[in-house]
Amino acid sequence: MLPDSEIKQEFDVRRAAFAATIGNMLEFYDFITYSFFATEIGHTFFPATSEYGSLMLSLATFGAGFLTRPIGGIVLGIFSDRVGRRPAMLLSFALMGAAILTIALTPSYAAIGIVAPIIVIVARMVQGFALGGEVGPTTAYLIEIAPPRDRGLVVAWQPASQEIAATAGALVGVVLSSTMAPDMLQAYGWRVAFLIGAVCLPFGIWMRRTLPETIPHGAHAADIAERSSHLKLARRHLRVIVLAVMILASGTISTYVTQYMTTYAKTTLHVAPSLAFTVSLVSNGLQVIGALLGGWLADRFGRKPIMIWPQLVVLVLTYPAFLWIVQAPGAWSLLFGFGIVSFIGSLPFTAFYAAFTEALPQSIRGGVFATIYAVAIASFGGTAQLVVTWLLHVTGDPLAPSWYLLLAAVVGLIAMSLMPETAPRPAKYDT
Repeated sequence: MLPDSEIKQEFDVRRAAFAATIGNMLEFYDFITYSFFATEIGHTFFPATSEYGSLMLSLATFGAGFLTRPIGGIVLGIFSDRVGRRPAMLLSFALMGAAILTIALTPSYAAIGIVAPIIVIVARMVQGFALGGEVGPTTAYLIEIAPPRDRGLVVAWQPASQEIAATAGALVGVVLSSTMAPDMLQAYGWRVAFLIGAVCLPFGIWMRRTLPETIPHGAHAADIAERSSHLKLARRHLRVIVLAVMILASGTISTYVTQYMTTYAKTTLHVAPSLAFTVSLVSNGLQVIGALLGGWLADRFGRKPIMIWPQLVVLVLTYPAFLWIVQAPGAWSLLFGFGIVSFIGSLPFTAFYAAFTEALPQSIRGGVFATIYAVAIASFGGTAQLVVTWLLHVTGDPLAPSWYLLLAAVVGLIAMSLMPETAPRPAKYDT
């Protein structure tokens, strides 16, 4: 039996990790919800002469949120290193809340004309800024509160919380698409989905206000800031940063193509909306399990094996899975084929989160992780759905998403094989 002090320490870690990631989860719920309802939002704010044109304008606005991510990563990431993790996470959360409410309550193009899409675009850019500064401080915070032997599992709540958010968004989509007629879903159903997330904002702010701080304060903190700079220290870790960009590019393409599966299933495979949302619900739920399992395995076998082997399996399975989905679009192929790829594909990135965060010194950890993450997401995540939609339109081949995923998987696998091992003890821990 553990002494009382150790029991209290473990309880505090669990509570702090929950408080940090519940905010992250709520933010990603609303950010991802936009991609689920891209078609309906396109009709509301971006009327066009063709279905393809309306969808592309909607996805371009989704991508606009990525333009400000690097700015948010730099500003809020460095802010978290200098002032504290908690203030940075509170600020990003408040900005996200304002943007969510703005999008949910903005009248349609038919009601106020060109002002409507302008408001939505600005709100998306605020969301992007907030999320750009969210992941770095949160991931740094998780690695700093975790015992060394459990860092992988604790940090796993970062990607897991994102998948929980995606699962919640898909669940809301399933319920709304099953209970609302198509015209009702387009008129206000998607707004309901956004407002559900907004209702949770006060709880998220309260939880984050209770977090203990993990970076030094006072004279010691001032001394660190005076003796070092983010850019100077980052140059010493240039190799691992370049590899991280490659891995994050691979991961974000996979993530946002996955989130696009709802739109893909509806517009390309022409399956029922309820099945399309169910596919996202199942695949995202499996990725939650995969993210946590990946962190647990990374603590016991090291970071690199859990990055490399699952990524190799994904590389082998992606094309056959999409071939099955396209040739026999239905519940079994979509749920089982895509679900398996999603589950295995979620394993390596938890190990990567731990490895990259451990490779950076605390004084630049939040800023560098946030900036690199935001740049990779802005460059590849913001364009992923546009690229896939364009490929589908130009080629007319429903297998086009698999080409992009295969390219991303190859890049990720190469970078993962070159990453250093950072686990405190690469071999199994004693039990």
